[in-house]
Amino acid sequence: MRWKPALAVLVVLGVACIASSLAAQEQVFRINNMVEPESLDPGVVTGVPEHRIISNLFEGLTTTDLKDLSPRPGMAASWTVSKDGLVYTFKLREARWTDGKPVTAHDFVYAWERVLNPKMGAKYAQQLFYLKNGEDYNKGRITDFSQVGVKALDDRTLQVTLRCPTAYFLDLTSFYTLYPVPRWAIEAHGKDWVKPGKIVTNGPFRLVSWTPQRELVLEKNPRHWDATRVKLQRVVFFPTDDVNTTFKQFLAGETDWVPQVPTSQIDGARNRPEFYVTPYLGSYYFRFNLTKPPTSDTRVRKALSMAVDRESLTKFVTKAGEIPTGTFVPAGMRGYEGVRGLGFDVAAAKKLLAEAGYPDGKGFPKLELLYNTNELHRVVTQAVQQMWKDHLGIQVDLVNVEWKVYLARQSSLDYQISRAGWIGDYVDPNTFLDMWVTGGGNNQTGWSNKRYDDLIARAACQIVNAKDRMRALQEAEQILVVEEAPIMPLFTYVNKGMLSRRVKGWFPNILDQHPLKYISLER
Repeated sequence: MRWKPALAVLVVLGVACIASSLAAQEQVFRINNMVEPESLDPGVVTGVPEHRIISNLFEGLTTTDLKDLSPRPGMAASWTVSKDGLVYTFKLREARWTDGKPVTAHDFVYAWERVLNPKMGAKYAQQLFYLKNGEDYNKGRITDFSQVGVKALDDRTLQVTLRCPTAYFLDLTSFYTLYPVPRWAIEAHGKDWVKPGKIVTNGPFRLVSWTPQRELVLEKNPRHWDATRVKLQRVVFFPTDDVNTTFKQFLAGETDWVPQVPTSQIDGARNRPEFYVTPYLGSYYFRFNLTKPPTSDTRVRKALSMAVDRESLTKFVTKAGEIPTGTFVPAGMRGYEGVRGLGFDVAAAKKLLAEAGYPDGKGFPKLELLYNTNELHRVVTQAVQQMWKDHLGIQVDLVNVEWKVYLARQSSLDYQISRAGWIGDYVDPNTFLDMWVTGGGNNQTGWSNKRYDDLIARAACQIVNAKDRMRALQEAEQILVVEEAPIMPLFTYVNKGMLSRRVKGWFPNILDQHPLKYISLER
């Protein structure tokens, strides 16, 4: 017998209500994580989707305050800092891995050596260049790791020596690249150590199951030092990259948090109490591959950037309050004025393209623009594709691939132009600028500029005065987005998602970090 439409709606709503009620009673938090994670190895990953999972499986020396993002004790119960700001001494609390072994200072030393080892090829190795001799070890200039500024004085005392005072070092100690990892599990299982049944973690949750392209399930870790604080029994991550599907799932009560709302649904979503828009310390941009023509030509890159109307892009395409910009460092960093960036100027863009040998786009080779599956990326790339055609007379083909393929092609420079996004790891301009130094693991453009490298190095260690430091970073950004333009900034992100009203302990912040150990579901 065929259901009548009204009856079908009632049945669906009834099922959704029952599912939501059961989830709340059982304290099961369901998240749409948008993509299949690349890995669960803290030393390998670089993406936000991975961070959401890993930050709950592992815990670093510090954690992050829910509201103001300041560092709070994690594995380290306390710490002291020398008067010159170079030596940090962390006292570890009594804590255990999920297999019952104690978490020791030696686990941190091993993890940091692993990331800095050049054979590892960790893209985030620069996060440990703040250590004395950290960069020299990574670059092979020294081979004795005992010369690097990290030592286990005993099982529960970790001493860290920096190459120069770093105001945000404690913020870094909560970042996943600096998490401890279990040496014995890695040596026993190799790359498979992150799989269910083999992975050993020290955070508030442990991995129960991982079914690729379906779901990844965490459960409360009873051995965590702060387990009594954890209210959630289970957390389920769904890797659905179709935002229209994820939006429907949320409305049906099948998930509790969706970090992204389809652009096509924003106008309707604004009227729902679950919808939120908050500031986000992140930049949306395009990468250029400088190892291949025509994007190896600075004039071409500038022309492509100046032919994009960012105001129209954010007003009519993204539509959630994103801030159009030609700069890479988001506005609002204390003490940092930023730069102007390349603006929308079709006449100047055409002139540059003609100087590069392509008057009115004639003879310009067909380009490919790479993006990973996501509605936002699709509509943004389509809009820019049309602008380039209308304003410059050039054809750019869009290439859509899934997340892991996208990451691999970017890493190997197997692209011409690629969409990208960068979320700050801490609140300082450096987190947006130091990634572009020559050979940086997250550079992935083939770009190199000695003056830029020198400015970043000076800002890191050689400049004491805060204003002078910010001026050096500003000069570096001028090279990055105006003079050389290996990237094309488009807009500053905003967080736009859906959150169930049953969720407690979730606080908006510019890094969009929400530790699950503090979250609960209202019964």
